[in-house]
Amino acid sequence: MRIAQIAPLIESVPPRRYGGTERIVSYLTEELVAQGHEVTLFASGDSLTSAQLEPMCEMGLRLSPGPVDPIVFHMLMLERVRRRADEFDVIHVHVDVLHYPVLKEHAPRTLTTLHGRLDSVAAHRLYALYDEFPLVSISNHQRKPMPPVNWASTIYHGLPESLLPFNAAGGEYLAFLGRISPEKRPDRAIEIAARSGLPLKIAAKVDRVDEDYWEQKIRPMVEATPGVEYIGEIDERQKAQFLGNARALLFPIDWPEPFGLVMIEAMSCGTPTIAYGCGSVPEVLENGLTGFIVADQDEAVARVGELDRLDRAAIRRTFVKRFSTARMARDYVALYERLAAPVPPRMTLRELIDGRVNAPT
Repeated sequence: MRIAQIAPLIESVPPRRYGGTERIVSYLTEELVAQGHEVTLFASGDSLTSAQLEPMCEMGLRLSPGPVDPIVFHMLMLERVRRRADEFDVIHVHVDVLHYPVLKEHAPRTLTTLHGRLDSVAAHRLYALYDEFPLVSISNHQRKPMPPVNWASTIYHGLPESLLPFNAAGGEYLAFLGRISPEKRPDRAIEIAARSGLPLKIAAKVDRVDEDYWEQKIRPMVEATPGVEYIGEIDERQKAQFLGNARALLFPIDWPEPFGLVMIEAMSCGTPTIAYGCGSVPEVLENGLTGFIVADQDEAVARVGELDRLDRAAIRRTFVKRFSTARMARDYVALYERLAAPVPPRMTLRELIDGRVNAPT
């Protein structure tokens, strides 16, 4: 198939460090190419891909010097896609809403994967207005706030099987990986580790909007709690060691998580996750197999003491079965084929009557 992948321009594909959506776009694109499809990736010019790259800006906009208006760059990209639309069987967009008015004439074969939370009333109005566009959710829970729209499928994220290798032994520290933000609740992770008597390593970025939260709440907790170490933002190579050598990942979130990529990253290493049961967590984790789903701090601390019950090899096998890029790409290709199939012309009432009259008995 001839497939266009439309990535956000904030980060490169794959991102240098943090960037969940861009990472998934990269994994999917590379797997589609490996499976023999003709893929064009619309992304920043510093992206690395085996697909045909259509560079839309010199580098990921987060790293661009000087003032940058992301809307302008994204609209330029979408106009380029519109002008090339007839070259593709399917256009797969990962920028949520900006493409709707631009690609409206190609809506039936323009697929949108929604990567974020969907509880905005204004967004509901927009999705309802452009209901001819088929949508993919990344978990069933992600759909819950949304009124009826044109859902085409739920497709869980996947990772390359070789990306984060299995570690049978693990280690003796707990891990927190992601962003320092109120909804990710690093404060809970620190408290769980302190009460459990295990060290905690925090590998996380601090976005500009969360700098006050870091300086006023989390940094003082890190400095005041023995055994807690803040590492900062890490890359893929460091992530394999960080997660693989952990006794468990702590994922004590306090928001409707759409998917939670870090849970399957830990799963790939054979590392269990202890998570609050918010959002997609009950869909991604299998309680008692790939980790523990908890309701509060007391239960989380108790489950730390039960980690030896979990089989790291079984966690890795579950990852391969449910969350590989090969499975993710197969799911998307099946959907692409459905969207690209020619739609038979609608029959008139007379044609329907004639067909029934002339049908063989």
